[in-house]
Amino acid sequence: MDVFEERISKRTQLAIGEKVFPGCVIGITRTNGEGIIFPFGTFIYESAEKKVDEDTVYDLASVTKSIPLASLTALYIKEGKLNLSDAVKKYIPELQNDFDATIEDLLLYRVQGSVLSKLPFKTFEELRTHVLETGFSAPPGKSAYTNLPAFLLGIVIERIGEASIAAQADKYFFSPLGMQNTTFFPAATLCAPTEIDGRGSVQGLPHDESAYLFAVKRRSVGHAGLFSTAPDLLLFLEALLTDKYSYIVDAAEKGLGWQVSDSNFMGTYAGPKTFGKTGFTGTSILCDKEKGLALVILSNRTYPKRPSNDEAIFSFRRDIADIVLGSA
Repeated sequence: MDVFEERISKRTQLAIGEKVFPGCVIGITRTNGEGIIFPFGTFIYESAEKKVDEDTVYDLASVTKSIPLASLTALYIKEGKLNLSDAVKKYIPELQNDFDATIEDLLLYRVQGSVLSKLPFKTFEELRTHVLETGFSAPPGKSAYTNLPAFLLGIVIERIGEASIAAQADKYFFSPLGMQNTTFFPAATLCAPTEIDGRGSVQGLPHDESAYLFAVKRRSVGHAGLFSTAPDLLLFLEALLTDKYSYIVDAAEKGLGWQVSDSNFMGTYAGPKTFGKTGFTGTSILCDKEKGLALVILSNRTYPKRPSNDEAIFSFRRDIADIVLGSA
């Protein structure tokens, strides 16, 4: 084991010992195609029988907002089927209280409204109807991150593409790239569980409460619900590094549906155009074109119960990013 691997292993074993998560997978790829994957730990704390390996499937949570949602949006903008200045109402005419919000407002999270995870509804139809009838609480303003903009953008993308987000993502990205273990509807036994709550042990269905309502009926949404593995995500990020999807990179570096130069999880060495995304379950991705590096961290830090704050997972993300980007 070289010093680089030793530093990653030491920091990850420390996190497992501190119960930041029971297990995780760290993946790194470079522009030249060189990649390495480190699996650590187990699916759950209580048993060492189910060990994490590189093909363990994780709930990506809000990473879904970037892969595939923002990526599909960038594709349709490139093809002229969608414009940043288009009114949301153009594609969702039944949306009330739209305040003339645009596609750009959705991508930059400049609209506010219902907190989806706290809505009391028991079916996806009730939730969707409430969102469309309620709309936004105010005109577009300062960026403030919630699930609502991505949920609505997902509806827009489904109407433009005339297919589910799941089907479009598979058609344009996952199948062409050979991402065979990336899906909205995984086999539960392959997935690390995310939490034990009123739903029981959540495994193979989205941890996000609102996305869960859709997934149990085999429906995909834009704000959460994608499952994947480290090797699959590295295939996607390698495609970004090598300009296979330059239109996604262009949009991502502008923060359109992605986080940019966010030292809170990208660490000290992130550049002004380093982009990525975090997920509440303990997942994150980042891509640094200048350094020719991409990083994937997958974990189930919400198991068996979500922590009271995010300090531990963000500290871990920063430290791993510093090891990886600092070596470039």
